[in-house]
Amino acid sequence: MGRKKYYNQDVVNWLQSDFNISLLRVSMAVQPDGGYLQNPVEQEELVTRTIDAAVKKNLYVLIDWHDHHANEHLDQSKMFFAKMAKRYAGKPNIIYEIFNEPEKITWQAVKDYAVQVIAEIRKYDTENIIVVGSPHWDQDIDVAAKDPIKGFSNIAYSFHFYASEPSHQEILMKRADEAISSGLPVFVTEWGVGEANGDGKFDVEKTDKWYSWMEKNKLSWANWNITDKTETTALLAPGASPKGKWKPEMLTPAGKYIKMQLRKLNK
Repeated sequence: MGRKKYYNQDVVNWLQSDFNISLLRVSMAVQPDGGYLQNPVEQEELVTRTIDAAVKKNLYVLIDWHDHHANEHLDQSKMFFAKMAKRYAGKPNIIYEIFNEPEKITWQAVKDYAVQVIAEIRKYDTENIIVVGSPHWDQDIDVAAKDPIKGFSNIAYSFHFYASEPSHQEILMKRADEAISSGLPVFVTEWGVGEANGDGKFDVEKTDKWYSWMEKNKLSWANWNITDKTETTALLAPGASPKGKWKPEMLTPAGKYIKMQLRKLNK
């Protein structure tokens, strides 16, 4: 999910009835102005309201700690996820995504952070899936696969790509293939039709290729994102209503493509 105005029950209901979604990624701003570090009460309220609306509709929900430097905010993250785990333990809909996209840090640093947050969640929720990121914006998944987290069950690993990003082609796909064939549970918690900056070209051919790769590997995924910014990966045209009920002309080319794919998949 993107802009704040779309974090509400009307939008969740519309995505479920019109796009046929089965999963919603509720991304919580952490570092930016007004994010969780500055404004924890507002952010927590915003996401729990949206999560509750999704659970009511029987959707899966990724609770995304949308942070590039989560290892520097360990205490806040532990506190947040302890609250979420207490609130949602026993609800199979909930998936905890504890580190959106680590940047240029080592896998060991990601792992040290993850183990502490996982331990905190497991105090209250022993079952639900926890998704861990990997270095270089969730692209070094092959590195994680060689040294996965031990001692906990139901741990998956996120993999991100942007379909027309020049550096996100065969080489990146091969890394993910390696991780998958080694038996690592992989979840594409974020991908976009454009380039990594959210803009760039929407190359339908490249998108189709990545898309059928995900289908072939039976991977769960969340597409970036529900916003009306003027950029390639935004699913909504500028000014799209914060209440959902979007007419076709309020969807961008990306929005039309994703809606079509979801409706085919989730008949």
